[in-house]
Amino acid sequence: MTSETDKKALLGQLRIDRSAPPPSDRIGKRWWIIAAAVVLAAIVAVAAWLGFSAGAAPTVHTATAQPIAGGGASVLDATGYVTARRQATVSAQITGTVAAVLIEEGDHVKEGQVIGRLDDTAQRAALSQAQAQLHSAQALLLQAQAQLAQNQRDVKRNEDLVQRHLVSEQAVELARTQVETQTALVESQRKQIDLGEASVRSAQVQLDYCTVRAPFTGVVIAKAAQVGEIVSPLSAGGGFTRTGIGTIVDMDSLEVEVDVNEAYINRVEPGQRVESVLNAYPDWRIPSHVIAIIPTADRSKATVKVRIGLDVKDSRIVPDMGVRVSFLEAGKAGREEQRPRGVLVPAAALRKDGDRDVVFVLKGHRAQRRTVTLGGTSGDSRQLLAGVSPGEAVIVDAPADLGDDAAVREAKP
Repeated sequence: MTSETDKKALLGQLRIDRSAPPPSDRIGKRWWIIAAAVVLAAIVAVAAWLGFSAGAAPTVHTATAQPIAGGGASVLDATGYVTARRQATVSAQITGTVAAVLIEEGDHVKEGQVIGRLDDTAQRAALSQAQAQLHSAQALLLQAQAQLAQNQRDVKRNEDLVQRHLVSEQAVELARTQVETQTALVESQRKQIDLGEASVRSAQVQLDYCTVRAPFTGVVIAKAAQVGEIVSPLSAGGGFTRTGIGTIVDMDSLEVEVDVNEAYINRVEPGQRVESVLNAYPDWRIPSHVIAIIPTADRSKATVKVRIGLDVKDSRIVPDMGVRVSFLEAGKAGREEQRPRGVLVPAAALRKDGDRDVVFVLKGHRAQRRTVTLGGTSGDSRQLLAGVSPGEAVIVDAPADLGDDAAVREAKP
């Protein structure tokens, strides 16, 4: 029995297990795993190198090269402010309490439009009193005229009686004296009527002063009073009295005033073409012209004031805005003005490379160095006569070590 069991055990040990992989297959799978790990490590290394390379590329800011809108380069640059030649703080002509304010900042008003009212109770009472006095004078005139007519009839009657010797000459003379006296009284009463009419007109004027009207067509830039406050054309000094209802500006009268250093005023002349750039809209070049050079100098600043007219009227232009102006060189007399050429780029885009002026232009993700030819100046921009085309992106404030064809990244706006 035992021998039979031992035989079966020996036979089981000699049986070949068909499900187990051969030794060669196990070795092959191990090599495949090693190869996959090596490839994965290589991919990670390449990705890390690419990421490092991208991170090493400097970030740059760019600006678009703009075509020149007008002919001529700048001969002088200056700064100033937008001013209104026609601006008024509107007040009542009498002192009174504000009963209504009919304007708000930004409202457009017409000449003669009512913008506020004062309490007119006292003025209406004065007008009613003047009208009553006028009516009384008119009634007295009628009474005096009636009495004069009676006296004239008495004179005629007495004259008839004298001819018939029924009354004396003294009675006639007395009647004539009464006529003359009454005539003077009638004339005096007519003057009283004139005085009454003048009083009515004066009271009406005082009443009209309680209505504040716009002196010209414009835009309200300030509302200076509220209902219940006291306004006065004179400054009270106590802080409780307003001097106006509001401030109105005639937007058609806007112009630019700049202070030009007296050493360069010889570059400016009346009628000269100017480009104005508002600080609020740096990409908007407003065609302008010199109106006049004020014939006086500021001794403390050594400057001369110049008035500049804006050739374009726009709602974006408002008083007290900062402006940069460029006085353009005049065209040659007797010759047709040349068409402007080149582009305008920020002055910060220019660099010196020895004795050459260069800029870097962004092409794809590379910085291309360009040698340029400089022209005139316009505000913070420079005219490039050659080297850059309109619409190309130039790099502003490029790094000092930036080289030609270097990889860069453009900063997101």
